[in-house]
Amino acid sequence: MTEKSEIERLNKIYQDLPPNQFEVAQGLIVQAARLRVRLDKLWKDIKKNGEVEMFSQSDKTEPYERERPAARLFTATDKNYQAIIKQLNEMTPPSKKGNKLEELLSDR
Repeated sequence: MTEKSEIERLNKIYQDLPPNQFEVAQGLIVQAARLRVRLDKLWKDIKKNGEVEMFSQSDKTEPYERERPAARLFTATDKNYQAIIKQLNEMTPPSKKGNKLEELLSDR
């Protein structure tokens, strides 16, 4: 996945926003795309190298298990990505078609 392909994907999802909101959303879309690409790279690293590593302050101390920096970055990046997607979704008007949850609740 590239930043450009992710921007195109998100633009397609949010293309029905009113023009003024779509213009505002562009900055969020670009940032979300950057974060998504970064998340994919971090996830590949975590799958390959794990979430924890053995670490020691010096060769005189016993190593201990600690969270790898990539795992910490993944968590922070994912939180930021989800916050941006939430902002974008909040800009989206409610669907005219009922969603599945509404359909299930109305059947009761």
